[in-house]
Amino acid sequence: MLKRKKVAVITGGCGFLGSHLCDRFIKEDYKVLCVDNVLTGNMNNVKHLKKEKSFEFIKQNVSKEFRIPGKVDCVLHFASPASPVDYLNYPIPTLKVGSRGTLNTLGLAKLKKARYFLASTSEVYGDPQEHPQKETYWGHVNPIGPRGVYDEAKRFAEAMVMAYHRYHKMDTRIIRIFNTYGPRMRIADGRVVPNFIYQAIKGKPLTIYGDGKQSRSFCYYTDLVEGIYRLLNSNLHEPTNIGNPDEFTINQFAKLVVKLTGTKSKIVYKNLPIDDPKQRRPDITRAKKYLKWSPKVKLEQGLKETVEWFKDNI
Repeated sequence: MLKRKKVAVITGGCGFLGSHLCDRFIKEDYKVLCVDNVLTGNMNNVKHLKKEKSFEFIKQNVSKEFRIPGKVDCVLHFASPASPVDYLNYPIPTLKVGSRGTLNTLGLAKLKKARYFLASTSEVYGDPQEHPQKETYWGHVNPIGPRGVYDEAKRFAEAMVMAYHRYHKMDTRIIRIFNTYGPRMRIADGRVVPNFIYQAIKGKPLTIYGDGKQSRSFCYYTDLVEGIYRLLNSNLHEPTNIGNPDEFTINQFAKLVVKLTGTKSKIVYKNLPIDDPKQRRPDITRAKKYLKWSPKVKLEQGLKETVEWFKDNI
């Protein structure tokens, strides 16, 4: 008798991270149900999976009620606009997918007795007053600022997941994702990695907002996907940071992009957006201790691969 494949529902599966997760779960011999309304996702990210018998695409806005027939083993909720450009363009859908979308996917997992995994974000820390950021830090967030639609949607989603875990005894996981980059990022994403690479390749000035002394930590997508898979298969119910603790200023990052692309582009400076965080660096002590996870890919190596992908896809 053939053993039944485990079934993973991945919302936002046509997005940058979601599509790489679909790849990983197919590789791990799951049947993958990719659920996406393609608001900010891209069907090209999963077109190579269309021939896979273990892959199924379902066009669905998870902020509206939906049903999945049959057995489900895990639900991974990655649906949401994730860049400032997107959630400023789609503020209401961002709030809805963090609230109603989380509620609907939790309801699905509860009905199916499935493990639930929430993709949260380092944005829950806001413009942090603690550095690096530990999971015990409660954050410094402006709830009514332009970024609040994303920050508060994710904070609400975390609260909802923990309520279902405590009240319904559901098996849940929460990841707080820090800056991640790699192939399949949208060229018009608006975040610093695709912005700089696109500008460099096109010979346009690299635009730095603020003085460039603000810092970020960049995690390559392969490391993040490994962390996600380990967290899903762990016993950690509390939020867990997954990201690269190596910290770079935006000025340093811009100079590295210039070096790797060989561009003659200049660097220009513009005003810092409202509530843009000055520092962002994860404390990954919990992930190291309980998941035996730490990032392997150095920034220069990951950026080389990302630049090559952008050159092939612009």
